[in-house]
Amino acid sequence: MTTYLDSSVVLRILLGAPGALTGWEAMHPIMSSALIEVECLRTLDRLRLVDKISPEEIAVRREWVYDFVSRIDIVDITAPVLARAAQPFPVPLKTLDAIHLATAMLWREAEQDELVIATHDEALGLAARAVGFKVVGA
Repeated sequence: MTTYLDSSVVLRILLGAPGALTGWEAMHPIMSSALIEVECLRTLDRLRLVDKISPEEIAVRREWVYDFVSRIDIVDITAPVLARAAQPFPVPLKTLDAIHLATAMLWREAEQDELVIATHDEALGLAARAVGFKVVGA
């Protein structure tokens, strides 16, 4: 079964935050939206500016993000993904979460295969469950 990771899972792992999803290393294959790299790098930049994390630490964490992203399947943000994300969902979702869920939904439709959503975002988890996905982490 393929696992779709959203950025919340990757960020908790990257930052060593409490409650990080365990066993993710054994999940294969792993996929995500191209958003994952942008969201992770923007978070690191915000931490650099706000929390004054050292340039050396930021460099190490950025390198980790690039390495991680290179080892998973990335789905581009296409016009059909954006069109689906613009449609109503059963629960309220922020824009980036809607793009993540639309990506997963379109992948499932195209591949006709099972997909589990790994997220720590409660709203995304609820919406994913509401459209028939198995969810871990939320």
